[in-house]
Amino acid sequence: MEKVNKYIVTLTILVIVAILMFLPIPVYLEQPGAAESINQYVTVNGKTNKQKGDFMLVYVAVQKATPLTYLWSFSQKHIDRVSAEEMTGGSPDAEFDRIQEYYMQDAVNSAKYVALKHAGKEVSQKYIGIYVMSVLDKSDFKNKIQVGDTITNVNGKHYSNATGYQNALAKIKAGEKVTITYQRDGKNHKAIGKTMKLPQTKRTGIGITLANRSKVKTNEKISANMEGIGGPSAGLMLSLQMYSQLSKKDLLKGRDVAGTGTIDADGKVGDIGGIDKKVISASKAHAKIFFAPDNPVSKVVKKYDPNAKSNYEEAVETAKEIHTKMKIVPVRSFNDAVNYLENN
Repeated sequence: MEKVNKYIVTLTILVIVAILMFLPIPVYLEQPGAAESINQYVTVNGKTNKQKGDFMLVYVAVQKATPLTYLWSFSQKHIDRVSAEEMTGGSPDAEFDRIQEYYMQDAVNSAKYVALKHAGKEVSQKYIGIYVMSVLDKSDFKNKIQVGDTITNVNGKHYSNATGYQNALAKIKAGEKVTITYQRDGKNHKAIGKTMKLPQTKRTGIGITLANRSKVKTNEKISANMEGIGGPSAGLMLSLQMYSQLSKKDLLKGRDVAGTGTIDADGKVGDIGGIDKKVISASKAHAKIFFAPDNPVSKVVKKYDPNAKSNYEEAVETAKEIHTKMKIVPVRSFNDAVNYLENN
C-alpha cells in the first residue's frame, strides 16, 4: 500500500511539473529576439549586396507562455506579457497570420517605392483595392468574404483609393444589396450582400475594417522573400538595403547597421513596439549603429501616460542600461538615415 501511495504522489508531482512547464496559457511573452543580415532576403536584379558590412533586420521573439515561463518572466525587465486577446485582436490564428503577412508585404512594397524613387529609377504605384482586415459578425458578408481578401470593385466599379470605396458604399441605403468583387489566392470572386449602418457612425458600409493594397511597377527586379516574418517594422531597413544596391552607393563602409521603423511611400519613418528588445538584440549581434524612430509623443498619449517616451528616448535609455557601445541614431525619415550613413 505504501508503494502505491508513493507511486501516486510521484505521478501527481510529475503531472503538476508537466503542466507548469508545457501547458500553454492565453498569454504571449515578448522578449529580445535576434538581429540578422537582410542580405539573405533581398535581391536586386538577381543579385545580393556584395559590399562589406550588413544592414540588419531586428525582431522581437514571441512565444506562448506556460505557467512556469509566465512566473519567470516577472524576473526579467525586458519581457512583456501580452494577453492573447490583445495580441491577436480576438482573431483566429490563421487570420492573425494573414494580417501580419499583409503588414510585411506592405512594408516591402513601400520600401521598394522609396528605394527606387531615391535612386532615380522609374517607378509608379498601382492601386489594387482594399485589403480586408476584419469582418463584423453582424455583416451580411460574414462567411462570404474573409480576412486577407482584396476588394477590387463595388457594383462593378474600381476606385483609386479606400476613400473612393467608402464614399461609394456610403451612398447606398442600409439594407440594399451590393455586389462586391474581390481577389483571393490570385483569383477573382463575387459576393452579394446587404449594406448596413456602421456601428457608432451615421455611415453605410459592408461591415469591414480595411487597409490599402497597392503594387509597385518598375523595370527593376527587386525580390524580398520575407516568408515567416510578419509585421511592418522592417520597412526602414529594407528600404536602405534596396537603395544601396540600386544606387550602388557604399553606405555601409564595412559597418553592421541595425535599426527599426515602418516606412511609408513618402519616406517617413513610423514608430514601432518593443524597441528596447530590439536594441538588446542588435547589441548582442555587434551592430555598430542602430536607427530608432524619433517622432515626438503626442499630447493625447502624454495626457494618459505622462511618462511616455518616444522610440528614440526608450532606445537610448536601454542602450545606457546594457552599456552598449552601439550608436543610437534618431531618424524621422529615410533621408535622415541615408544622410547619417553618408556623412559619418
